Amino acid sequence: MLRNIDTNLWVAEQPLKYFGLEVGTRMTVIRFNPDKLLVISPINPEEKMIHQLEQLGTVNYIISPNLYHHLFIAPFKKNYPDAELWATSGLKEKCPNLPIDKVFNDECTHQFLEKVEVAPVNGFKTLDVKGYSPLNEWVFFHTESNTLIITDIAYYFDAFSSPIMQLLTKLFGGYQQLRPSFLEKIATHDKEQVKQSIKRILSWDFERVIMAHGSILEQDAKQQFQLGYEWFLGETI
Repeated sequence: MLRNIDTNLWVAEQPLKYFGLEVGTRMTVIRFNPDKLLVISPINPEEKMIHQLEQLGTVNYIISPNLYHHLFIAPFKKNYPDAELWATSGLKEKCPNLPIDKVFNDECTHQFLEKVEVAPVNGFKTLDVKGYSPLNEWVFFHTESNTLIITDIAYYFDAFSSPIMQLLTKLFGGYQQLRPSFLEKIATHDKEQVKQSIKRILSWDFERVIMAHGSILEQDAKQQFQLGYEWFLGETI
């Protein structure tokens, strides 16, 4: 289940439906010396995956990166009760039963842990069953592998995606393009805040983008990310 992507960097994927659409979901695992593990956006902790994680090291940090990727946090934390659970602001109010240890804030934006930098994406809104609401997403830059790790601020659906997502992105735009969806473009009004957040992300020297939904982008990732947000914002960054 776990796939090695680069030095001290792994991912694991599972099927997941959103509004009845098969979008899949992905978690990312980063290892620090000597054997500490950071898990971003956990998926359902199946026995095989737990065994693989044990071979890599000890889960010390669990990250809930936005207000939507909390579905498997509780069962994952149950398997690793000693791990610190970090979450975005607002999740404690949304899910009061989650045993959150620390909340991301501006003091975390320079260096979260060794070889990982973090930053918020402000002003971005997404679609849920109640309408449009803030995403409150934090993104991560793994300096050792030059990898940007995002969750829901952009997608990349291609030939490896589900047939329905291939069809929809071909019909409405976005197929084989790294960018937010048209629905988020409509929902997000404070685009100056988004622009400033994206400019900060583009200051990182990333070559790869790992996202929660869609395929991992290995080539021209930074350029495609910038172009995707120029489309989203309607202006050059």
